[in-house]
Order: sequence, then C-alpha cells, then structure tokens
Amino acid sequence: MKKLCAISLLCLLFPAPLHAWTPDNGNGTFTNPLMWGDWPDPDVIRVGDDFYMVSTSMHYVPGSPIATSRDLVNWKMIGYAIDRYDEDPRYDLKGGSLYLNGSWANSIRYNKGKFYVAFCTPYGRGIEKGHFSVCEADKPEGPWKRTIFPEYLYDPGLFFDDDGKVYVVHGQHDLYITELNSDVKSVKGENVKIWDKGFKDSKTLGGGFGMEGSHMYKINGKYYITCPAGGTGGWQICLRSDNIYGPYEHKLIMDDDSSYPGNGLHQGGMVQLKNGDWWFIIMQDRGAIGRVPYLVPVTWVDGWPMLGANGKDAITYPKPAVGKTFPVSSPATTDEFNAPKLGLQWQWNHNPDNTKWSLTEKSGFMRLKALPARDLKDARNTLTQRVQGPNSEGTVEMDVSGLKDGNVAGFGIFQFPYAYVAVTQDGNTRKIVMCNNGAIIETPVEKFTGNKLWIRARAMDKDFTARFYYSTDGQHFIPIGNTLKMGLGLPWTANRFALFNFTTKDEGNDGHVDFNWFRFTDK
Repeated sequence: MKKLCAISLLCLLFPAPLHAWTPDNGNGTFTNPLMWGDWPDPDVIRVGDDFYMVSTSMHYVPGSPIATSRDLVNWKMIGYAIDRYDEDPRYDLKGGSLYLNGSWANSIRYNKGKFYVAFCTPYGRGIEKGHFSVCEADKPEGPWKRTIFPEYLYDPGLFFDDDGKVYVVHGQHDLYITELNSDVKSVKGENVKIWDKGFKDSKTLGGGFGMEGSHMYKINGKYYITCPAGGTGGWQICLRSDNIYGPYEHKLIMDDDSSYPGNGLHQGGMVQLKNGDWWFIIMQDRGAIGRVPYLVPVTWVDGWPMLGANGKDAITYPKPAVGKTFPVSSPATTDEFNAPKLGLQWQWNHNPDNTKWSLTEKSGFMRLKALPARDLKDARNTLTQRVQGPNSEGTVEMDVSGLKDGNVAGFGIFQFPYAYVAVTQDGNTRKIVMCNNGAIIETPVEKFTGNKLWIRARAMDKDFTARFYYSTDGQHFIPIGNTLKMGLGLPWTANRFALFNFTTKDEGNDGHVDFNWFRFTDK
C-alpha cells in the first residue's frame, strides 16, 4: 500500500512517459514506423471492427506476439500464441541453446469463429529443417492450442478458401502450395510447386532473386500472393492467378530501397477496411534496433495492389478511414511489477524455469532467483523487452540484499554482443561491475555495502550504441564502463533491455534479486 501511494504521488509530481514512440500525429495523419521496435514479419487481419497483427519472435518466450488496433495506427499488446516450446530440451537451455529458433514468419487468419496463427520452426539458424505449427484459439487473447506438423513448410502463409478448403503457401526461392485437412491439424495433399522463376529485373537487380514470406488472398475471384524478393532490398512482388495452382503472372508492386540507408521495405501482410480500402503492414530493417512495421496504402491499378506512394514509402499518410477517432496508444513498456501477472511487454530469452521467479514472494517486486550459468549467454530466466528508436532509456531499481556467493544480478542490453551493469557477490563481498561481452570493463565499487542499486541503459539507433549508468541513491547517475556497439550476432533479432540473475557457483542457487520497477523513457 505504501508503494502504491508513493508511486501515485511521484506520478503526479513528475509524470514520466509510460509509452514509447507513437505514429499518430493527432491531426488525422500518421508518420511511420508504427512501432519503433522489433516487430518482424508482420501479418494482419480484420475481424469486425478490430485489427490483429502477429509477429515473429524467434527464441523469445512467450512467442508469436499479437497486437490489436481499431485504426491500424494505435496498437496495444493482447497476448501470445505460444506459451513455451516443449519439443526440445535446448529450449530450456539444457544441452545447448536454441537461439534464433522458435517462431518464424508468422501468419494470422480468422475462419468460422476461430483464430489461427501459423509459423515454421527451423533449427541451426534456418539451415537445418525443423517443423511447421498451427495454433488455434476462440479469441485472440487465448488460450491457444498448438498442433506441430512433421512437415517443414518454410515461411508459411495460411489461407482459407471460400469453398472450405485450407492451404499453405510456402517456400524460399521456389514457392509451393500445400493443402491441409479441414480441421487444420494435418497435411492433406502433396507440395505443389507454383513458382520457380524467382524474380528478375535486370535493370535494377542484375539477376534473379528467390521469394519468401508469402501471404495469400482471394479478391474478386482471383488468387493473389504477396512476398518480398531480394532480402532487404525493398522489392515486394505480387503473383496473380485465376487458379490456386496457377499459372501465375507476377508484378513488382513496391520498389523501395531508399527510405532508410541500405534497407527497403519488405515482408508483410495486407488487410481490407470495412469501406473497401486496402492497407499493407510491411517491415523495414533498422539494424540493431530491429525490424520495424510500416503502414502503407494500397492502390489498385489494373487489378494489381500497388503499395505506397508511386511504389515508395512517403513516411506520412492520412490515417485509414475507419469512421472514428481512437485514443493514441502504443504497446506497454514501463512496469512497476504490481500486477499479479507479468506484463505482455516481457519475454524470456528461453523457456523460463517458473520455480525461479515470482511476482508474489515480495509484493510489488519481480524476484529472480539465480540459476547456474557461465555468463549471460547461458543464463536462463533472462527477462527482456525491446529497445526502441530513435533513442530509448531503461532504468531499474533493484534490491540485492538476497544475493548469495557466486550471484551476478543486474540490468543491461542483451544480444551478441551484450553489456550490463551488475552486482556480483564473491563470498561476503559485493562489487558493482560493468561487463561488455564477457569482459569486466570497470569496477567502480570494490565493496558495495548497500542493498539498493539503480541501473540505467540508453540505446540509440543513430549509431547503434548503448551507454550505461549506475546510482546508489536513485538520484545521481554516474557513467560506467565503455560503450556497447550494439550488433546482430543473433541475426534477425533486435537488441533488448534485460533483467537477470545467474550464479557462477552451484551453492548460489538460492540467491535472489528483487526488481522494484522498470521504467522506460522515450528520449
């Protein structure tokens, strides 16, 4: 109760932003991106007046995040299609790790009162074949039930035809159609190749490129497949046919390779408004900040859905005409850890050990109990959320009075490389350290006798760097260590803020750290 009263008073005296970047300009227009954070491979549907978007999440748990909106501009989190991955012990960081695995290239659809999310799960950075999954729920918040198929359908686009048949369009380089049984729990037919020509434009590309990330639609009796070509080159291709198995003709519907240095718009999904307008949510690589979703209008020209303004992204557009104005919103970031459940903004780096964290053992705090690890890469129960652009700052207050010998507890930026500020305990001695990718850069306090520490990390998308600070009183923050050059050692996943507690000694397993809050500031 005291904590709640204190928080209320502080919020009145010093109101802090609780949300990140918003694209809504408040004047009937919006400016891309929709979210300035990592929401890769977006796909979108409309059910009644509500829009739902799903995104890829790789190894992070829970997986396949789902956001909802009433106007395609203002979004909030609503849930996840995957609670955890139980098909391999490496998802528990046992016998190795499965970084980069999990859900890839998610597809979301609604049919006959049920929601469906499909994705593929490759292994070994996508080189080793894995499997294909479909999750089903009566409502987007869940609960979701997952069916794992033995077949491997790469970058699957789920499609329900109006004759009751169910298909998946999939592939990398060559494209295939595979029919599923009507219960969407097994494959019915063989893979049928529908496209092996790749994409060629000798003037622009000087060669051929395969296509992936496909999504299928049936519009006015014709079948359309949209997919990116050339990786991040900014080329969006559309295939069109009168028959689902082809033959298909194709057209370049977006050529956008200049809106952000070196990275054009690619991979996404298309949705129709009630008034008949079409829009496309499409992602763009922003390096270490992640792959951010953009919203661009669709103009139909000679039966082809042309994207953006003359095939480019104009950055600012009039908002979609949904007939109403909705409040400005964005997915949650700041967390005071007062709720009985973990906020939807959080994801673990692998399946968590649920016996080693708690929101109830100390009311109003996130308690993380130490698990054995050599370093942060191997540390299970690392709790993360997205860093964001253009500049974002995360700050935590933590109580380290429960640490034991061997514990390393702190806050930082997680990717490969990673960096953090932590309190380490060796015997009865605690130190404050800054670590950059496994190397201790600075130890400003050799004997830390306090119980509380405040740590701050600032991430910038201009030069993809992060800097770190600490405070022993919560008021005065001191720079510590060196600058992290945020990288992508784990390709296709962004850098993240991370809370953690691991132990380098077996006897430290019962040590714990209590995080009072995490506060996000959009700088």
